[in-house]
Amino acid sequence: MVVLTKPAIDHFPIVKNSFKSPSFFNDIPVIDLSKPDSKNLIVNACEEFGFFKVINHDVPMEFISKLESEAIKFFSSPLPEKLKAGPADPFGYGNKKIGQNGDIGWVEYILLSTNSEFNYQKFASVLGVNPENIRAAANDYVSAVKKMSCEILEMLAEGLKIHPTNVFSKLLKDEKSDSVFRLNHYPPCPDIQELNAKNLIGFGEHTDPQIISVLRSNNTSGLQILLKNGHWISVPSDQDSFFINVGDSLQVRKLPSSNFVLVLRNNGIVQNS
Repeated sequence: MVVLTKPAIDHFPIVKNSFKSPSFFNDIPVIDLSKPDSKNLIVNACEEFGFFKVINHDVPMEFISKLESEAIKFFSSPLPEKLKAGPADPFGYGNKKIGQNGDIGWVEYILLSTNSEFNYQKFASVLGVNPENIRAAANDYVSAVKKMSCEILEMLAEGLKIHPTNVFSKLLKDEKSDSVFRLNHYPPCPDIQELNAKNLIGFGEHTDPQIISVLRSNNTSGLQILLKNGHWISVPSDQDSFFINVGDSLQVRKLPSSNFVLVLRNNGIVQNS
């Protein structure tokens, strides 16, 4: 989940690179999870884009709004207070500048375990923040998103004719699953005038190492993906939907002796907040 206090476009200049300025791309595959042909559409979306949007996902908007409210409350706290919930070792609050290739960016985040028994005591010392409220909001949200993710992974396996169809989803359902939940906040940069001529973004070009990443933004533009033709395109925000990115762990190559015939292509993503 991405949380911003103001629309990102108000804060940051257009990303500068060797391509033309990205334009909004309205042909992102949209998967209606309530439709019977979803499994085949998911396979096609993975093959062509490695990225798609899901609607009719059954994640209650109440859970989304509740967690977003708690996140904004936390990120609005003074930095010395937020630091009390850190460092992220591996879980907790983190705050760092990023970008290994000359990009200049910044992000603060909360990294949490998806285990419902996770201890939120790190947040108890943050003034004005109730760890029990964060715990309840995060657990409700994560539980619903995990259910949706398992459904998507099982549809994908079925579409690929992989049996059993829970070959991917069982990795999420396992009590020892290493899946994580991350809340990102991209604050406005106080040095924006000095950085105006540089490549200013919130999070640099990257691929995701996991099976899939489930992304959601609070109706703020900034997410970009790389197409096969080498052009970056901006994904229109949609606060009611989720975006799925194929991770490095779900790369499948066709081999002469293999039953797997699909190449699931991964994309780099830029979240220029």
